[in-house]
Amino acid sequence: MISRQIQLASRPGPSGPGPENFRLAEVALGDPGPSEVLLETLYLSLDPYMRARMYEGANYAASTALGAPMPGKTVSRVRTSNAPEFQTGDIVESGHGWQSHHIAKATDLRALPDLGVPLSAHLGVLGLPGHTGYGGLLRHGRPQPGETVVVSAATGGVGSMVGQVARIKGCRAVGIAGGAEKCRYLTEELGFAAAVDRHSATFAEDLAAACPEGIDIYFDNTGGEIFAACLPLLNRGARVPICGTISVDRNQPPEQGLDRMQELHALILIKQLTLQGFLFTGLQDMTADFHRDVSQWIASGALRYREDIVEGLEQAPEAFLGLFRGENFGKLIVRVAPEAHG
Repeated sequence: MISRQIQLASRPGPSGPGPENFRLAEVALGDPGPSEVLLETLYLSLDPYMRARMYEGANYAASTALGAPMPGKTVSRVRTSNAPEFQTGDIVESGHGWQSHHIAKATDLRALPDLGVPLSAHLGVLGLPGHTGYGGLLRHGRPQPGETVVVSAATGGVGSMVGQVARIKGCRAVGIAGGAEKCRYLTEELGFAAAVDRHSATFAEDLAAACPEGIDIYFDNTGGEIFAACLPLLNRGARVPICGTISVDRNQPPEQGLDRMQELHALILIKQLTLQGFLFTGLQDMTADFHRDVSQWIASGALRYREDIVEGLEQAPEAFLGLFRGENFGKLIVRVAPEAHG
């Protein structure tokens, strides 16, 4: 069996990640050993956290080694099994990353529950991004009916979940997204009370107009200028779950500009703010509640989702780089192989 892999060929340079940092390779696999299975990748999730893994240095997870496949969650099919837990044809979640086939230990796999959704949804609305948005908002945002909840990157897998859960919980959801089409989608399709275009020349003023009673919860997926624009609008006792910094590559030199550290420090004190960074690993005890609630909301029509599916493993690098330019519309997923047996 030959596995096609997208490997990390080099570390990003001064301008950040580019196509030159990836290479397509073909690697011969052996036979699975005891308690191992041979997997065929059906779907691969592309997520912002992967950028940090391309660099050397401290992070909440180890850097990807040069020559190794890029990391990532997959939905895969068992082709051959030497493990009693899995049979040929079973569909599983695996973390083996950007490759077409992989030999995995059975203990590293999770059988996917039947939640009445397409397989790709297990990488988005009912996968890590959806779980992160659901759990991060409920545990760290603690939404109360009538509050205003603002979320950045609002059409993505995390952001769209945050806004819709906020709406379902009786809050006023305001989404920040890039472009008129995405903003219309938030209000017309997902039920956000308002949407603000981050590309607008009057973004700060538009955001203030969309939040006339201030912001009680700002769910931050981006950092940077969007975070700065939200700061003066935060109400006393506001909560700020910090999920990501997609707009800021901390491995690159910072842009010159106004230093807002002192302003932030003062506002935390004066407004008694709570800023809480969190990781998905701290939300896994909520898995049963997440699956139950979200699958019911999808079935009832209370919650909707959108996927941006790219065809072919070879397209993964360019699609991934486009993620940081805001080119995706919905949860970004690569279809690596057809679901039907071939």
